[in-house]
Amino acid sequence: MLAPLAAAAALAVSPVTAADLGASYHRGCPVPPAELRLVQLRYWGFDGRTHDGALVVNRAVVPQVQTVFSRLYAARFPIRRMETIDTYGGSDRRSMAADNTSAFNCRFASAPGPKHWSMHAYGKAIDVNPVENPYIQGSYVSPPAGAKFVDRGSARPGMAVAGGALVRAFDALGWGWGGRWSGALDYQHFSTNGR
Repeated sequence: MLAPLAAAAALAVSPVTAADLGASYHRGCPVPPAELRLVQLRYWGFDGRTHDGALVVNRAVVPQVQTVFSRLYAARFPIRRMETIDTYGGSDRRSMAADNTSAFNCRFASAPGPKHWSMHAYGKAIDVNPVENPYIQGSYVSPPAGAKFVDRGSARPGMAVAGGALVRAFDALGWGWGGRWSGALDYQHFSTNGR
């Protein structure tokens, strides 16, 4: 049973099928739809109002996801939008350009090195506010609109910063943050194993 705080942010949890996942799922993915859940959540928008959104995550991390977003809700941490990646045809780039907070997407990691599944393919990673928290590798910034947030010197609404509400919420559960990586920095990215 969820505590009252969690109940305020967590609306519903339901199973998903391959049809529900649309373009975000295909044969050969490392987890089947039966291992995933659609989690509906309430969050604060940049407009100062509450909104309802949804993330698809691994069923094993549902309680952790509910806890994180309950903490963010209590802190009134702003989120631009929260839609499943299928809304964007499974395109990570389109989702990031829309400043969409998302989780499951059966894709390979974009990091350099040998080809391997992203933690998003397991439903064990969440990207939060990609514009405010871009992926940066040298002079490359993704999404491009995130260029105005490359300077992390002063915290602005929706940013992931060390000691801030967003990073603290994931830290409390032992999730890793891409803002602590060496080399490329992925400020939007949080995952169960830090990769």
